[in-house]
Amino acid sequence: MTTQQPQGLHTHVAPSEVRRHRRRAAAASTVGTAIEWYDFFLYGTAAALVFPHLFFPGQSEYTGVLASFATQFVGFAARPVGAMIFGHLGDRRGRKSTLVVTLLLMGVSTFLIGLLPTYGSIGLAAPILLVVLRVAQGIGVGGEWGGSVLLSMEWGTAERRGLMASWPQLGVPLGLLASTGMVKLMSGTTSADAFDSWGWRVPFLVSFVLVGIGLYVRLRVLESPEFAQVRTERKVERLPLWIVLRDQWREVLTSAFVRMSEQAPFYLFITFVLAYGTGHLGMARGDLLDDTLIAAAIGLVSVPLFGHLSDRFGRRTVYGVGIVLVGAFAFPYFALLDTGDGGLVLLAIVLSLLFHDIQYGPQAALIAESFGPNVRYSGAGLGYQLASVIAGGPAPLIATAIIEDTGSSTGISWYIVGCCVVAFAALVLMPRPPGSGPKQG
Repeated sequence: MTTQQPQGLHTHVAPSEVRRHRRRAAAASTVGTAIEWYDFFLYGTAAALVFPHLFFPGQSEYTGVLASFATQFVGFAARPVGAMIFGHLGDRRGRKSTLVVTLLLMGVSTFLIGLLPTYGSIGLAAPILLVVLRVAQGIGVGGEWGGSVLLSMEWGTAERRGLMASWPQLGVPLGLLASTGMVKLMSGTTSADAFDSWGWRVPFLVSFVLVGIGLYVRLRVLESPEFAQVRTERKVERLPLWIVLRDQWREVLTSAFVRMSEQAPFYLFITFVLAYGTGHLGMARGDLLDDTLIAAAIGLVSVPLFGHLSDRFGRRTVYGVGIVLVGAFAFPYFALLDTGDGGLVLLAIVLSLLFHDIQYGPQAALIAESFGPNVRYSGAGLGYQLASVIAGGPAPLIATAIIEDTGSSTGISWYIVGCCVVAFAALVLMPRPPGSGPKQG
């Protein structure tokens, strides 16, 4: 059986080179998103462990954690802004050049956080500068996802789009693995005082080296074939974002709400769990980081696996299974955590991220296929990143408030169940793209 070439393949690329460029595009997208998510998750880990007393001292533990997670939310709120800015540029000028800018923006912002003086040195200016840099991070990662997914997916064949679009999604477990590993390394090799003084800065400063690697890989990639065809046929839209908001607002909204069951629980599973485990249950920080590392490593296999399964059984079918499993696990998850038993806590964290990956693997193709190649960067990016405002950003804040108000995780479990109900409704209501076939079924 012959392998179909990507639609709109560059005319100057020989058929024998297609596979090489496809691998290069997948690698460039994956490496770039891994660096972006390393930076973004690193902030979340620090927000749970060290930022409360470094940037918000002199307050109760609850208030400090809440303020720290609030600065994290600012980054989430900025992500749709980044999606709109870079979605426009990506649909006008191309995926490749836009992705170089997003990588630089994210890397420089993260590096500067590593140099930022704390509240004890410059007072109120410290948290203000932290918020500014977090906004820059959010804008960068907001523009990153759409371009990375499209660069990989649009180099793939129609029958393997789920798998090709899932490779950039590997940036999440890779970034989580790298950021958690760096925090674990520094906290394990320095004293508590040294870690609070300078050790936490090292993982942020290392991002500058990673950005250099990412730029080298990305600059060697050709433009997406489908966008190259749009440009050749002179179908580039002058105002792609406006076209999306006018004609495909249903796709944008359902793309955002379908992520409620994936993103909101995810940020409880990887960031809030650190604050909950150390503060509410009295568990060791190192043990929780180890468990997160193991779960993230499993994601290196599970994310592309479920992307591949969506090519065989349909995006909606695989995604729907993931929604149901996350909802069903909401109460057992906290029941396992509350035992304080090391093995059961590990089981809870591993299963929580595995059920998340069932959705995350096919999610990129599910959302991106809803939009045409001339507005896909704007439409998919905006729909995806709006979930940051309604799901990922508020989740740790809501969970922290529930724990403070009730002293119990029951309300958080119901919150997860509610997110899953909303997501399943959005999945059912999500418009099917014309000619989508069984892969969207």
